[in-house]
Amino acid sequence: MFIMTVSEENYIKVIYHLSLVSPKGVNTNAIAGMIETKASSVTDMLKKLSEKNLVSYQKYQGVTLTKKGLHSAKMIVRKHRLWEVFLVDKLNFSWDEVHEIAEELEHIRSEKLVDQLEAFLGFPMFDPHGDPIPNAKGEIEKIDKFLLSEATLNTDYLCVGVKNSSALFLQYLDKQNIYLGSTIKVISCEEFDKSLTIILNAKTISISNKIAENLYINLQ
Repeated sequence: MFIMTVSEENYIKVIYHLSLVSPKGVNTNAIAGMIETKASSVTDMLKKLSEKNLVSYQKYQGVTLTKKGLHSAKMIVRKHRLWEVFLVDKLNFSWDEVHEIAEELEHIRSEKLVDQLEAFLGFPMFDPHGDPIPNAKGEIEKIDKFLLSEATLNTDYLCVGVKNSSALFLQYLDKQNIYLGSTIKVISCEEFDKSLTIILNAKTISISNKIAENLYINLQ
C-alpha cells in the first residue's frame, strides 16, 4: 500500500498550489517560503519524493508533479476542503476558523471515511471560501471568475470566492458583511489609489484596492 508521511503530503500539496501559477516548474525557494524551511531541506525532500515517483525534479530546473503526485495532491486538497465544509455547515465554525483544523484532518487516510463524508454533505462542489473540491477521481469543477479589481463599472456581480483566505482577511469581510453570494456593483474607482465605491447587497460602501484584489466575482 502506498503511504506518504505527513511531511511528504504537505510538500505535495504546496507544490500543487504553486504549480497552479507556475505550471512549467516550481522554484525550490518558493517551496521553502511556503513550508518555512531552508532550501537545502527542500532539496532533500524533493529527492525522496522523486524516488517515490511523486515529482519530477532536476536541480536548477524546477519541480513538477508526476501523474501519481498530482492525483495524490488533489486527494489531500479534496479532504481538506470537505472537512472545511463539514466544520462550517455541520459544526457551526466560522469560515475564518476552519483552515488550521482542516490542515490536521486532511491527513486522515481512510478513503471510505472521506467518501462517506462527501455523501453526508450532499456532494458539495465548493468549500466555504469558494474553492472547488476535487471529486474522488481528482476531477475539479471550474467556474469563470475574476478579481473585483478587474470589474466593469455599473455591472451586477456575485462574490464567488476569496484569493486570500487568511483569518484576518475573512474577519474583515465578516465586519463588512461581504460573503459568498453577496451582490456587488462597482459604481466608481479612484484614480489615485484604485479604491472602489461599491453597492454591496443594496448598501453603498468604499473598499481599498487591496480588498478588491482578493475577492473573486462572476457575472450575476
